[in-house]
Amino acid sequence: MKKNILLLETVAKAAMDILENAGDVNVHEAFGIQSIDQIIAKNQIDAIITRGKGQVNAQLMDACPQLKIVARCGVGLDNIEVNEATKRGIKVVNAPNSNAATMAEHTISLMLMLQRNLFAAIQATKAGNWKWRNEYEGDEINGKTLGILGLGNIGKKVAKIAKAMGMNVIYWSAKKEEVNYSYAEFDVLLKESDIISIHLPLTKGTENLIDAKALSKMKNTALLINTARGKVIDQDALLEAIENNRIGGFAADVLSLEPPEPNDKLLSHPRSLITAHVGSLTATTYTQMCVMTVDNTLAILRGEKPSDNCIFNRKELQ
Repeated sequence: MKKNILLLETVAKAAMDILENAGDVNVHEAFGIQSIDQIIAKNQIDAIITRGKGQVNAQLMDACPQLKIVARCGVGLDNIEVNEATKRGIKVVNAPNSNAATMAEHTISLMLMLQRNLFAAIQATKAGNWKWRNEYEGDEINGKTLGILGLGNIGKKVAKIAKAMGMNVIYWSAKKEEVNYSYAEFDVLLKESDIISIHLPLTKGTENLIDAKALSKMKNTALLINTARGKVIDQDALLEAIENNRIGGFAADVLSLEPPEPNDKLLSHPRSLITAHVGSLTATTYTQMCVMTVDNTLAILRGEKPSDNCIFNRKELQ
């Protein structure tokens, strides 16, 4: 009997081709003509595949009593109630380390854009204002101290690139790593860094970690980069710090509310650069994440061995 897969969001074409060509599954698109409720009413769902927006909560799990797998085409699992799935014996699948290289690139890109004031420089040139070069204010990252919060896969890649570009790298993380970078206590890192880059997961311990108190300890020229999770920063405190020149600037690919309110002052502030959570959406990485997730989902449904470490809650389910 064919297994039923509920697809909450679109996936890369290569991944969709794999699903459509698999003769042992039925794929039900919840973003199409039928709603989730209509699909569930007619089918026993064996697996759910989502990306970053489709929510998989206890209510949806209740409606899918046959559910064996919840899979996310990506790394973070904020939109999946992992503990609830684990209680029910449901495997939670993701694509670990698949976005490390592209997110490191995006981080460094934002860092350079902000430090060198490139966005304003490009805007002025496009507007035909060549004389703006006489007003230009920018600097380089060479020789600056980069403080990395969270030295996981992405943090390590950012550190490697930054070191190659002449930066002094220090870090604060849940544990000390055997690396060629100096560990610094949290408050010390805030005080000494010229640029701070966040690479932490969102947990109860990291939510609003960068609050008004933390921001007050940073240099008033320091730049803050966030390509991790928006809620690691108290966004109201951040806006106040920028508006009152208590930090030098902010660049991010994530915000506490996505999409943000149209009148969010952080979007239009001249010393902030925001991208719309696109860091992992490069053609190469997006396809890789989707294909990896689909392949592993099908392998588990077929009783085959999936990729190592793709089952996020594997230890808890043992």
